[in-house]
Amino acid sequence: MTSDGQDSFIHFQAKLEDAAYIELVVVVPTFRRPHHIVKTLKTIVSQRPDVPLATIVVENDAEGLAGAQAAKNFFSGHSFDCVVAVARRLGHAHACNAGLTAALDLFPNVRAVAFIYDDEVAAPEWLSGLMAVQEAHDADIVGGPQLPVFGHPQEQKWKRHPVFAPPYNQNGPVPALYSAGNVLVTRRVLDGMPRPFLDPALNVVGIGDADFFDRCRAKGFSFAWAADAWVAESVPAHHTTASWTRARSLEKGAISALRLLISSLPVGVSLWAETGLAAASLYPLHVAIGRLTARIGPADTRGRDDDKA
Repeated sequence: MTSDGQDSFIHFQAKLEDAAYIELVVVVPTFRRPHHIVKTLKTIVSQRPDVPLATIVVENDAEGLAGAQAAKNFFSGHSFDCVVAVARRLGHAHACNAGLTAALDLFPNVRAVAFIYDDEVAAPEWLSGLMAVQEAHDADIVGGPQLPVFGHPQEQKWKRHPVFAPPYNQNGPVPALYSAGNVLVTRRVLDGMPRPFLDPALNVVGIGDADFFDRCRAKGFSFAWAADAWVAESVPAHHTTASWTRARSLEKGAISALRLLISSLPVGVSLWAETGLAAASLYPLHVAIGRLTARIGPADTRGRDDDKA
């Protein structure tokens, strides 16, 4: 592996097709979720896109390697083009960069790279849905919904909180994307953006993703949304609290840009009435404050997962 190759290495690889035939690669960053990564991979190997597919799992725990071993054991039981790479440096940006570097180095004719996280499972037509929207709109980057899955019936009410809602509801061009947890990035983006793709200085889930998309937009690349190409994301219990949704709201604001401060009060009152959640009424205010914070200094990310790459 080249470029970022010194920061990663190949732990396992299995070949079915000639590498030159692979046109689509799925990258799965993983960090200390050996059981869930298997659930994720089961939904990937069942995909049937119209182009030859390979999967790259990127282990971000270079010392423990629990996810790498779980992925290797799973792949050993399937006839599937797959790679398990290990990012030597800790953090979301390093894991994503290692996956993109491996995709380009190992599969020279890859046309697009899709991302899914290790706490998600994919819809049966996930990849086909992303590719269909990309082709229909000639989009450079396509995103899809990350639908929350809560572990306890009492947590279901949080599904109504806007922090868990997808940013768009319909297929077609959109002005921006915010998360790499469900996204398809075309080869022309990867050829047109400088390496490292994600800024290692913004080594946090959500922050580094959005910065990369912002830089892609500045380069003139286009975005689209595939509403039916969903993934289901397991939501840990500590994310179903007012304190976490506050921190996530602040972060979302820091990721995007400011214009909601004036309208936050009436919108908040409306959200309270619609959802029945007092915490939801503060969402627009927290987003606005977060966006303002982004102009002054780093966003407060203490509410994020410590165990996600």
